[in-house]
Amino acid sequence: MPVELDKKDLAKYPFLKEAQKLVGESGYSIDSLIGKKSFIVKKGAERVEKAIKFDYNFDDVRLDMAEWEILSYAFARILISCLSERNLIGRLCRYESERASFFLQAEVPDKKNYIASVVGLNPDENQIPVIEYIGLCTTLHDSKWRLINRDVGSGFVKIDKSEYDELIKERIRAMLEDQLPLKVGEEICGMLKSLTDELSAGYQEMLLEQFGEVDEDSFPPCMKAIINAVTEGTNIPHTARFSLTAFMHVIGMDSTQIVEVYTRAPDFDVEKTMYQVEHISGSGGTEYTPPSCPTMKTYGLCVNRDSYCKNISHPLSYYRARKKAQKNNPADNEEKPQSSQNKEENS
Repeated sequence: MPVELDKKDLAKYPFLKEAQKLVGESGYSIDSLIGKKSFIVKKGAERVEKAIKFDYNFDDVRLDMAEWEILSYAFARILISCLSERNLIGRLCRYESERASFFLQAEVPDKKNYIASVVGLNPDENQIPVIEYIGLCTTLHDSKWRLINRDVGSGFVKIDKSEYDELIKERIRAMLEDQLPLKVGEEICGMLKSLTDELSAGYQEMLLEQFGEVDEDSFPPCMKAIINAVTEGTNIPHTARFSLTAFMHVIGMDSTQIVEVYTRAPDFDVEKTMYQVEHISGSGGTEYTPPSCPTMKTYGLCVNRDSYCKNISHPLSYYRARKKAQKNNPADNEEKPQSSQNKEENS
């Protein structure tokens, strides 16, 4: 028996084809919405802004204004496509998948199963083919998802029913990233330029608030050691290249600045390096964050520990604490930082 979805359901899961059909039949034109600076435009921009800030509070979602919620989702996708920055696209897709997951927690079984089927999963099954599982869990960083830690047999990976919520959320995120960016005309993007410029500036401001201007002197010892190895012509492992590139990306360095670090290597190859940097920075569909200190130890990359490292569990926390200490007391580089974490440091 087909699942019946009303407008409130589509507002909760606006990526469904039924919601897209509603948008197509709404009669609204993009240019008229932009011209009026409507609630839909503001709500769409708000979705992008919340995605940029990792603001996953969904208590303010107006299901009583379902059509506007659906249209604001469509408009957010237009905005992010005009911005055309892969890392921001990734953040919006993560935001929307978290939003859908929020509603799925309290969803009735038949509708929840329907959402799962849309993304190619069946929560009633207790196993997934190995090949499908590997593709699905590539971006899930918790060690429990590593194939070596799973119960594998006859070409299938055992899945506990309680794990499907996270798998569905990840499938939604991946599906949305595959759909973006949309092909938005230059005229529409031009009409939205003031809004996209504002969103882009907000993103840069957020990075500056978190990390300030890039200061290589405040890099943690592990990252300095990798840079030194690059400069000396050492053939560093992939884990080191990934860790350094992801670290530099998150603190606000663009691809060109990151590539410039690698130009210090005697065997520098611009095309190969640019490809690797852009992939790690988000062009491949996933915006990566650098590994935590325990993971760096596992990789054999935690070296030259100093007094700052004692209460630190992530290279980003080290960088932030070191910069703060330098700002407050430039003469004292041995100030002991407090442990700190943020949402970007959970890899």
